[in-house]
Amino acid sequence: MKEILITGACGGMGQATVDLFVRRGYRVYALDRTACPARENVVPLQADVTDEASVAAAFAAVSAETTELCGIVHLAGVYMLHSLVEMPPASFERIFRVNVGGAFLVNRTFLPLLQKGARIILVTSELAVRDPLPFTGIYGVTKTALDQYAYALRMELQLLGIQVSVLRAGAVDTGMIGASTQALDAFVRDTALYACNAKRFKRIVDKVEARRVPPQKVAEKLFRIANAKKPRFAYAINRNPLLILFDILPKRTRFFIIRKILKKPANGAA
Repeated sequence: MKEILITGACGGMGQATVDLFVRRGYRVYALDRTACPARENVVPLQADVTDEASVAAAFAAVSAETTELCGIVHLAGVYMLHSLVEMPPASFERIFRVNVGGAFLVNRTFLPLLQKGARIILVTSELAVRDPLPFTGIYGVTKTALDQYAYALRMELQLLGIQVSVLRAGAVDTGMIGASTQALDAFVRDTALYACNAKRFKRIVDKVEARRVPPQKVAEKLFRIANAKKPRFAYAINRNPLLILFDILPKRTRFFIIRKILKKPANGAA
């Protein structure tokens, strides 16, 4: 029986991915800050991916059960919408620690259990290869950093016979979308610099995120990547046509459009 580690296992995409891999005959080590329920072929691991001692304890627990993992699927992450000049420094640091540092720490710690032929799959974002819109910058920057980290990691680990891939996902119908909506609502309410702009931007976000895929679709894609004979580096799911078209435009045109849509009018109307 193949054994695999999945981080962020209690989230919407995590639960769907754990369920699918178990149904397809895997034994899953399900890692999250809150322990998932134990069941047949699911071993819950309670760990904080930003804490070295916590991840080391998870490694010790897995090592007591097995000597080899066929792969790691990274789903742990946080989604944040905020102004780059208003967000608290602690929030800036935290999103990097979770979205980038967590993957680094887990991979570094669990590498001894990954043998030749193992796979590491990281879920980045559709934004990783696009220029971010206003107020999505911090999330886009961390996911771009994660995407580049994964590329560099593939360059290195191919020498050990381990393949690294990324799944660049668009909007997925999970609790994270709800959390991001609440965060944006709070930003619209609290911002001192972009009050009118943020209200208009929220209407844009609502339209973009209306086109979502269920987490089961992501799980299916991850399973196919994990079992591909020769996995590519990058895969995509639910690419948003509006973002694709916007990204084709020259940067000067994009800046102009954003100013026209979001700039506060002279009469102060929203």
